[in-house]
Amino acid sequence: MTFKKAQWPRPLRSAHWFGGTSRDHIYHRSWMKNQGLPADLFDGRPVIGICNTWSEMTPCNAHLRDLAQRVKHGIYEAGGLPLEFPVFSTGESALRPTAMMYRNLAAMDVEEAIRANPCDGVVLLAGCDKTTPALLMGAASTDVPSILVSGGPMLNGHWRNQAIGSGTALWQMSEMVKSGELTQADFLDAEQAMSRSPGSCNTMGTASTMASMAEALGMALSGNAAIPAVDSRRRVMAQLTGRRIVEMVKDDLKPSDILTKKAFENAIMTNGAIGGSTNAVIHLLAIAGRVGVDLSLDDWDRLGRDIPTIVNLMPSGKYLMEEFFYAGGLPVVLKSLLDGGKLHGDALTVSGKPIAAEVEHVKNWNPEVIRPVDQALTSHGGIAVLKGNLAPNGAVLKPSAASEHLMVHRGRAVVFEDIDDYKARINDENLDIDETCVMVMKNCGPRGYPGMAEVGNMGLPPKVLRKGIKDMVRISDARMSGTAYGTVVLHTSPEAAVGGPLAIVKTGDYIEIDVPNRRLHLDVSDAEIAERLLAWTPPVEKPASGYARLFHEHVQGADTGADFDFLKGCRGREVGKDSH
Repeated sequence: MTFKKAQWPRPLRSAHWFGGTSRDHIYHRSWMKNQGLPADLFDGRPVIGICNTWSEMTPCNAHLRDLAQRVKHGIYEAGGLPLEFPVFSTGESALRPTAMMYRNLAAMDVEEAIRANPCDGVVLLAGCDKTTPALLMGAASTDVPSILVSGGPMLNGHWRNQAIGSGTALWQMSEMVKSGELTQADFLDAEQAMSRSPGSCNTMGTASTMASMAEALGMALSGNAAIPAVDSRRRVMAQLTGRRIVEMVKDDLKPSDILTKKAFENAIMTNGAIGGSTNAVIHLLAIAGRVGVDLSLDDWDRLGRDIPTIVNLMPSGKYLMEEFFYAGGLPVVLKSLLDGGKLHGDALTVSGKPIAAEVEHVKNWNPEVIRPVDQALTSHGGIAVLKGNLAPNGAVLKPSAASEHLMVHRGRAVVFEDIDDYKARINDENLDIDETCVMVMKNCGPRGYPGMAEVGNMGLPPKVLRKGIKDMVRISDARMSGTAYGTVVLHTSPEAAVGGPLAIVKTGDYIEIDVPNRRLHLDVSDAEIAERLLAWTPPVEKPASGYARLFHEHVQGADTGADFDFLKGCRGREVGKDSH
């Protein structure tokens, strides 16, 4: 794809605030000057907003103030005026009921902050799981030239001469404590070794997945995704990003030029190759909805089905993000896919060049970490989209993190009505359950939780774990952390809280899962399902007020991205009326 650059110089958006001698122009400039800004910074140079999700409540993003300074250096070097502003920070590790509930709020904050302020271009500073999609959603809705730079993953965890991955080790060790393989004291000791530097998860969890998605979409500079947070090259990336956004403004290179159907198809295929998080499904659907690209679960299944998973990282594989970076990072994966005829090489990137040109000369420095296609972890990676009478609108499963012997399975359902019911009963030695059963949890979708928390990877009953069993089929309308693993069916749509078939499953029903044939079936007659649904009543009361009420009334299903119905589409970058 050849991008036609806009003519420069040309009128800028910020000129409506700063570009004249009227009372209003003087008003805007004079207040800005109380920060010690020289007059010549308002001489028509591009004004670049730095959209920062820094927060000490969001550990993955707590180092972004330093990166913002590096971005400013680059903007000044390229002749722009950097102005940093904060937006709501959605931290996965602390926010309740779940960070996903606030992704749309953060996206609204980003969109309105960009639209209402004198930004000619925006650098998006993200890190934790939901901050990346939220920033991309907000920027896509305004279509102001935008580029993303990630905070980067933390260093590898090390405990007793073994590498431990954030999140993945947490799930593993928690199960080991329940099975008696690990003491609680050992678990607490390992805690000190899991997160030993600034940055996001060091596994291929959702944070690293979404950083990879931003790069595969073309919305970040090549190589951005994998550089560790504390590596000096992360600061270099931030500075180069600052330089590049100024040129993007001059060229008028916008998100709508980059976020095309080809870009989303590239990202879907890339997600399969890296063994990426199932959360990428929801986030890419939501971002696509903001730019008017027709993207669906069927696209995920069609494009991911034959993609080999070649990145040998936890939770699907062995290594962590440091090794991925040292091996060459995402550019090596993209080149492998291109060489295999799997990507649209002409898709445009923020560099102004097509993605094929960006990765043409990269090399794989560790084929054990980024494997050749003929030595892939699995030949059919991607995200499997299952449908049937239990999930008419679809459900998702990550084959690279699942157990082969459970990919075709029929079992008796053991049903938990919600997360509280699960917690109350799962450790009961009298619970009628064994490894052949199918664990089912309801009312954990977008409306049901509310916010669709990462609880779908239900821990197994202790009495099953003590047998040495490590996996069972689990089905819910929830999400799971990208750091998690197992034969877990997620995002079942429609969700139980709105009357989807999941709502009427009973303990003792039999459920069939057939991943190769993409089938998820409840062995109950259509007439019985209809009768049960007729008798069903919603379990969730509408919140009385506040953001929770807004969320409940307007959130859409997981199968379309769980965005708000009134936020679909691009609303543009028109400048609002000056009231002064």
